Amino acid sequence: MTAPKIFTVSEIVRDVRVSLETMYPDVWVGGEISNLNRHSSGHCYLSLKDAAAQLSVVIFRDDFRRLVFLPENGMQVTVHGRLTVYPAQGKFQMVAVAMEPQGRGALQIAFEQLKTKLEKEGLFRTERKRPLPALPQWIGVVTSLDGAALHDILSVLNRRFAGLRILVAPVKVQGAGAAEEIAQAIERLNREFPDLEVLLIGRGGGSLEDLWAFNEETVARAIAGSRIPVISCVGHETDFTIADFVADLRAPTPSAAAEIVIRSRLEILELMRNLTSRLCSYINYRFGDLENRLRHAAASRMLTHPGLWIDERFQDVDRLTERLRQVFDSARAHQEKDLRHLCEKLQLLSPLATLSRGYAVAWKLPERRILKDAGDTAAGQDLEVQVAKGRVYAKVQRTEL
Repeated sequence: MTAPKIFTVSEIVRDVRVSLETMYPDVWVGGEISNLNRHSSGHCYLSLKDAAAQLSVVIFRDDFRRLVFLPENGMQVTVHGRLTVYPAQGKFQMVAVAMEPQGRGALQIAFEQLKTKLEKEGLFRTERKRPLPALPQWIGVVTSLDGAALHDILSVLNRRFAGLRILVAPVKVQGAGAAEEIAQAIERLNREFPDLEVLLIGRGGGSLEDLWAFNEETVARAIAGSRIPVISCVGHETDFTIADFVADLRAPTPSAAAEIVIRSRLEILELMRNLTSRLCSYINYRFGDLENRLRHAAASRMLTHPGLWIDERFQDVDRLTERLRQVFDSARAHQEKDLRHLCEKLQLLSPLATLSRGYAVAWKLPERRILKDAGDTAAGQDLEVQVAKGRVYAKVQRTEL
């Protein structure tokens, strides 16, 4: 009996891998993302599942970077790639090279994801937006040389205020590399031309794909980091991009941006005429008011009869002096009355008044203690007696009552 062929593990895995890659070299698989893991290497690992099964998927770093949106757990997607086996683990998996969301488009999801991210960082806050200069004399424009946007901007600026300094930074506004060119142009203008007063950044209308460069994170961060105020003017009035939210001001079209950035010469001249008229009216009013006040002052008695005015002031001084004297006299009389009243009260309370009515005060000697009880003495006790007028000294002869 012939012995069975014994395969090595590597042989089995290799044969299965070759069979899978031969049968499924280019497939699209739809399902729900779960177990999403973005590795530090840049590769992305996930499971693609439906109600009955799941499939391991890996997207290597370079392919993952080309995705315009970020995959998330629970997202329904269609994945493009090949089926294979990872030999080191004997693991059946799909190597994906592309991914598309089901339902909403990839660009719309990417737009919403970046908008949410930058909004959380505060890049859309009103308080960080800078005011535009009222009458800029040097304006920067970041757009394509070939598009209608530049022609529209230059035509409007020349019509509204000829002679402005305009610096154009030509860039691609769509396709591969456009976002990088736009961001680099913004950074270069800030670095090399810091005296620019305002930047116009935009292009004419187009599809979401055509305008996508202005939805890239690199452009948004370049606008947010610009020291020069930025007006975003991308597409038509109904088109909104991430650049619009980050910029200091959004204009619905490039032509509108040029209308906004500078007032027309006629508007400025009209404003100057209005201001001049208001200033002249105010000056005339002030001169008239001062003239009336001067006329009134010149007709006053103080200027026409200064001696009489001074005499009246002397009279006022005399009147006030007399009032002051009356106040002092009234106060003094009142105080004297109060003083007499207090003296009378003191007189009534004074022990001298009691002595004057025939009473006396006796002190035992030598301790000089007031005598209150006759029984508190003995024969021969020395006493000092105070009467109304003077004092006498005596000895106690007997103590019997």
